[in-house]
Amino acid sequence: MFHPLAGQGGSRYHTVGMKRRIAAAFVVLAAGAAAAVAYTAAARDTEYRRLVAAGEAALAGGQTSVAIEAFSGAIALNPDSMLAHLKRGETYRRHGDLKAAFRDLRDASDLDPSATRPLEQLGDVSLALSRPDRAAERYAAYVQLDDRSARVLYKLALAQYRAGQPTLALRSVRRALALDDRLADAHYLAGLCLAAQGQASDARKALERSVDLQPAFIPAREALATTYRNSGRHADATEQLEALAALDRGRPARLIALGLEYADARRTDLAVATLGRAAERFPDNVDVYATLGEVWLRIAVDTGDGVALRKALEALRTAVVRGGSSRELALYGRALLVAGDTAAALRSLREAATKLPVAPATLLDLATAAERLGDRQAARDALQRHVALLAGSTPPTSVVRRLGDLSLALGDTSDAVHWWRRAATGTSDVALLVQLAQAESRVGDHDAARRTVARAIAIAPADAAATRLQKLLKAKN
Repeated sequence: MFHPLAGQGGSRYHTVGMKRRIAAAFVVLAAGAAAAVAYTAAARDTEYRRLVAAGEAALAGGQTSVAIEAFSGAIALNPDSMLAHLKRGETYRRHGDLKAAFRDLRDASDLDPSATRPLEQLGDVSLALSRPDRAAERYAAYVQLDDRSARVLYKLALAQYRAGQPTLALRSVRRALALDDRLADAHYLAGLCLAAQGQASDARKALERSVDLQPAFIPAREALATTYRNSGRHADATEQLEALAALDRGRPARLIALGLEYADARRTDLAVATLGRAAERFPDNVDVYATLGEVWLRIAVDTGDGVALRKALEALRTAVVRGGSSRELALYGRALLVAGDTAAALRSLREAATKLPVAPATLLDLATAAERLGDRQAARDALQRHVALLAGSTPPTSVVRRLGDLSLALGDTSDAVHWWRRAATGTSDVALLVQLAQAESRVGDHDAARRTVARAIAIAPADAAATRLQKLLKAKN
């Protein structure tokens, strides 16, 4: 018999069953989705690791472009990977793209502020980009995390030194040496810092220690040679230059420096032999011939040796033909002056004065040549340029006095007064003071003339010229 509620109950039971089946289906779908996500994540992680490994393999083979592409793919899959940014940054650095390297290394450091490797690399790249202040900041951040790395403390000191902070650099490099006293680079840097602070003796000891630890360390030997020379220890300086010439045989500059050191020590035979050997080994090097000619010229001037002068002219003529810089032309002009060929000397010196950089001594020689040929205006112009090139330094009294003499000869008494007043500062030269007082009187500055002649008489009361001029000035008064 059909019950009136039978259909309703069956419907309810049917609905409950459907819900259970739907719920089960959702569970199955969710599990499938989760499995799919997990599979995708695993696949991405596998691909990420494959790309990192491929990048490392390419980098090991020197294929930096391929490595960059692989690391870029890894970053695309995992943008938050510190390792991938670090690897690509290091690869960009090897590839030569320092700015791209800096960006990646900065991102790596931002992703993991506790990682020291990106900080050290950032410091290295900043130094390579000539940003020592930024490099020092990165190395200092490294040291805050790990202060037991002598290598990084040395790098911090180097960055501070290049940033113009030798005191801070010395403090840092001493911390590095406290951890490892056998770092030749650190002793060398300590020597530079000490020298910058005027501590010459301590600087020398630090440089000697550096060379003892690493005898082939060329920059340390160069600095040590300079230190010895500045302290008057020329024999020790020569020893370092001899070692440098033996260590760095491919550079003619080593033999040139050694030859000049021999010449300065008046060991002219050794100087000529060394530079002659340099000319044989480097026959196309202009500096070798110029320096050889310079040494022969020194010998000629010191001894009056005509043979030495001929050899000087020959070497310097070769240097001019092959090079023709201001230095070679100036040396050749000076040799021609010594040889008495003033006209040729003037031509060479004038050409030297048109090429930068011009040495102040070149303009002195040019003034001498011009004056010998009667061109006082050219001589005065050359001396004025000489004074200008000294960039604020006090010119020698002989130069400013000579400028006064030339100005008077050119009829420019006011200019003569200007230069003679500069020459007379603190002088006890009575003849110069009388000359200045006469010029001051000519331009109408009688009070200044009386004061100047009074200075002369105070120095030499019996000087006839000064006494006579004082009487004349009193009469005019």
